[in-house]
Amino acid sequence: MALRMKLLTRCLPVALMVCPLLSAPALATSFGAGIENSQWYLSESVFECALVHEVPGYGRATFRHRAGESLLFSLEADTPLMRPGRGMLVAEAPSWRPGVAPRSLGLVTVPEGSRAVVLSAIQSMQVAYGLLDGLSPTLTRQSWFDAQLVRVHVSNINFASPFQGYLACAGNLLPANLDQLQGSQILFSSASVALNDADRRSLDKIVAYVLADSTVTAVLVDGHTDRTGSRIDNRKLAQDRAEVVAGYLKSQGVAESKITVRAHGDQFSASGNSAQNRRVVIRMEREGDSTQLQQASVTTEPDSG
Repeated sequence: MALRMKLLTRCLPVALMVCPLLSAPALATSFGAGIENSQWYLSESVFECALVHEVPGYGRATFRHRAGESLLFSLEADTPLMRPGRGMLVAEAPSWRPGVAPRSLGLVTVPEGSRAVVLSAIQSMQVAYGLLDGLSPTLTRQSWFDAQLVRVHVSNINFASPFQGYLACAGNLLPANLDQLQGSQILFSSASVALNDADRRSLDKIVAYVLADSTVTAVLVDGHTDRTGSRIDNRKLAQDRAEVVAGYLKSQGVAESKITVRAHGDQFSASGNSAQNRRVVIRMEREGDSTQLQQASVTTEPDSG
């Protein structure tokens, strides 16, 4: 009862949201912004585009699109109100559009605790285009503390213009994010130090990120070989491979002062497959990262050839 009273005290006027109806188990506790307070806020950069919408009394809805990834929608509660499990997602027409049938968007997983509900890329796009169609995506799930339902409405009011801004932002995102690029590998044929077009395209993504992120302080370029040759020859080959990669990065605009080249020869096998060991690994360090220059993760498996 005390928790129900706490929820009641959090209700805003009816014009802003529908107050929880706690008089009968079959009724739903509903949250959603109204005409007066429905806003979408766009934040944009070459690293990420985000649209954030406050849901009064509940939390926030967010569309987030990281560079190199798909658009994802999440619904985050300030305090956990829904029981963990499967919730129903439906795009509903507002009350002033009677006769418009609701559009089922499928089931979604409500996680435990305060973790956000995160939709798949397909469902996220369905939510976005439902909003553009003037519908209100609504997540319904049983309350975690009684038999009532909790319904969270995402308002379409004032959505269209920020979404156009998001589309412009998405068109300017970098081709990949740091998580995707960290530990990138360029593989070489036996005894080769030549880059091919696919290698250059991969390195171009690293160049684009380094040039855009001013917090990148170091680019570590580590050369490796398989165990085919002698230790001395392999150390020289690893050095040549690393220098070729570093040279390409410099030719595309990465400052030489940021690049550290190291050759490890056949010392650190990454796989029992020789082809996977003939590699150059590229990693980036940013301000605040550990200053210790660590080796790439390795195993001690012998080469198969």
